[in-house]
Amino acid sequence: MKGESEPRRHEQQGGSVEAHPLPSERTRQIAVIGSGRCDEESEAWRLAEEVGQRLAKAGVVLVCGGGGGVMEAASRGAAQAGGTVIGIVPSNSPADANPHCTHVVSTGIGYARNLAVVASGEAVIAVSGEWGTLSEIGHARQLDRTVIALRSWALRGEGPMESAPGIVPVASAEEAVAAALDAV
Repeated sequence: MKGESEPRRHEQQGGSVEAHPLPSERTRQIAVIGSGRCDEESEAWRLAEEVGQRLAKAGVVLVCGGGGGVMEAASRGAAQAGGTVIGIVPSNSPADANPHCTHVVSTGIGYARNLAVVASGEAVIAVSGEWGTLSEIGHARQLDRTVIALRSWALRGEGPMESAPGIVPVASAEEAVAAALDAV
C-alpha cells in the first residue's frame, strides 16, 4: 500500500537498531504545468484556475513552476480555495514566484527546474502549453507519472509509443482533477 514502509534495520557501532515504521501522513501532491504566457481572459487561464480550485477542495497540494500564466492561474485558484501551493521557480530568488504560492523553492537552475516540478507531483495535469510544457510531459512520462492533458499536447509515437501511454486526454477541469486523483 502506498505510504507504508516495512521496518528496516540500521547497523551502527555496537549493534543494530530497528527503524520505527511510521505510516506516511504526507498530503498528496499533483503538479500543474502549462504556458507561462496566457492572460486572464484566456481559456487556459480559466481552466487552470478551476483545476487549482478543485485540487485544493480535494485536499491536494498543488505543485507548479511558480511563474505566471497557467501556473499563476492554478495557484490563485488553489489559494482562493484555501489550498497549499508549492512554486518551484527557475531563479535563485523566492521573490520571483507568483503571489499565490504558499511555499517557494528557488532552484537557480533555469528550465532544468521543469524536472523538479513534475518529479514533485504524483500525477501531472498539463493545461494548454508550449515547448516548456512539452519538456515537462516528457520528463513526467520518463518518471512514470501519469499526465492528464487538458487542451494540451496531443502526442503519438511509433511502436510501443503509438498510443502515447500514460497520457490521458480530457476536456474539462473536472475531468482533469478526477483523472489525476484516480492516478495517485
